[in-house]
Amino acid sequence: MKIAVTGASGFIGRHVLTSLLTHQLEVVAVTRDAVGLADLSRHVRIIEMDIAHPDGDCFEQLGCPDVLIHLAWDGLPHYKSLYHFETELPRQYHFLKTMIEAGLPSLLVTGTCFEYGMQSGPLSAEMQTQPNNPYGYAKDALRQQLNYLQSLKPFNLVWARLFYMYGEGQSNSSLYPKLKESILRGDKVFNMSGGEQLRDYLPTGEVADQIAHLAMTGGNVGAINICSGKPISVRKLVEQWLQENNWEIELNLGYYPYPDYEPMAFWGA
Repeated sequence: MKIAVTGASGFIGRHVLTSLLTHQLEVVAVTRDAVGLADLSRHVRIIEMDIAHPDGDCFEQLGCPDVLIHLAWDGLPHYKSLYHFETELPRQYHFLKTMIEAGLPSLLVTGTCFEYGMQSGPLSAEMQTQPNNPYGYAKDALRQQLNYLQSLKPFNLVWARLFYMYGEGQSNSSLYPKLKESILRGDKVFNMSGGEQLRDYLPTGEVADQIAHLAMTGGNVGAINICSGKPISVRKLVEQWLQENNWEIELNLGYYPYPDYEPMAFWGA
């Protein structure tokens, strides 16, 4: 089986490549900058490609893969930017439509828990989506576009909605890297929100393993949540990280306000 991965040099992408390489697969890594994957060049085929401006033969350039794991998405973490549906959405759809019309049989796209909007509590993949920020709206619109495209050009689709994750290589603006940086700097205090919001977190390696498994065996699954199904408060999670790593720092709770684009309590089901 040949599996291609877009966004391969990104945070999730590198973990997905690592997971795929534990199986007997031919892996094609798609990136705008091959230098970022030079350490994997002996194990995967690396293709430099800007999916915002794909060639008509991009499917052939990738070696006609059996499955495409599509992780690429620009504009993050600016969830409220209109860029997501004004610019990124049409680019994404054009690239994926080009691949499908050229013969791509199976596609896995990562969605987001923000597609559920301000709905609280356990969120199942069967629930109606109600996105309330541009990023969630654009992702949900892409899913609907692909669902319609299936009626015109049949292909297998897995829409894997990601919740929250943490691990090495994560953006410095994320909670775990910011906490680790404060520890390494020797800070006495770590500023954070009140920490009472309930979220669904998984280590990135586990997220990557689930994505790889779905790509290899998924077929036409449709929407599915990549989640733990177990809510945990952000404060408890941070305290758990401190304990696991023998880190010591005082938590300055309530320094930052809670985000206004997500509910106080939600998790995958």
